[in-house]
Amino acid sequence: MNVREMFDLKGKVAIVTGGGKGIGLKMAEGLAEAGAHIVLCSRKVQTCQKAAGDLARLGVKTLARGCDVKSAKEIQAVVDETIRTFGRLDILVNNSGTNWGATPEEYPLEGWQKVMDTNINGLFLFSQIAGRAMIRQKSGSIINITSIMGIVGTETEVADAIAYSASKGAVITFTKDLAAKWAKYNIRVNAIAPGWFPTDMSQWVMDHHRDRLLAHIPMKRYGEGEELKGAATFLASEASTYVTGIILPVDGGYLTI
Repeated sequence: MNVREMFDLKGKVAIVTGGGKGIGLKMAEGLAEAGAHIVLCSRKVQTCQKAAGDLARLGVKTLARGCDVKSAKEIQAVVDETIRTFGRLDILVNNSGTNWGATPEEYPLEGWQKVMDTNINGLFLFSQIAGRAMIRQKSGSIINITSIMGIVGTETEVADAIAYSASKGAVITFTKDLAAKWAKYNIRVNAIAPGWFPTDMSQWVMDHHRDRLLAHIPMKRYGEGEELKGAATFLASEASTYVTGIILPVDGGYLTI
């Protein structure tokens, strides 16, 4: 198999949660450009429908479905329809996430639970339900989206989001442990840890603390959505068949300092 063939996803099927916009859409676009059929799901189904229409122009088949990742029933419906439509499920990108800002000493339990329910409980449920389908076919790639904030602390002046950081740290440990447990089924489980990319959640911080953040990034710039395509495609493809349990930073060198 040559390198072009290794990265070819033609005939593969991917679900991308929160894939209707932002970095989720960029990763879905990268997988589609490599030939994968794409299922987009999020609570905002209209956003997914528009994105799915755009991706279909790349010559792949697409589906758009509403799904709250906190609901096992809704997740099961998405996975079942994916299998009915395409006959298989090869790739899951757990991208859905949320945030709540407050200082640790004032952080409301409501906010903590909301973040944990989406960022780690939802990721667990989708991995479990999609994983059952992958176990039956004895193959699959799960790509969890964590964050550099799950690896290092962040000063309160930059980001008061302790639940977000804690949830993303949990995603890292979850990824490593699930990779060890499901390797016997030929299911690879890896994570991407983006640095500072423009998203709905990060844009305010990036705008208001630009100098401070860029001083900590060796490349002296923020990431662009296009720069996550390669990481997602690598981890989804045959190019990474001997890679599991890794956390891949895409951060312009942020973690090196």
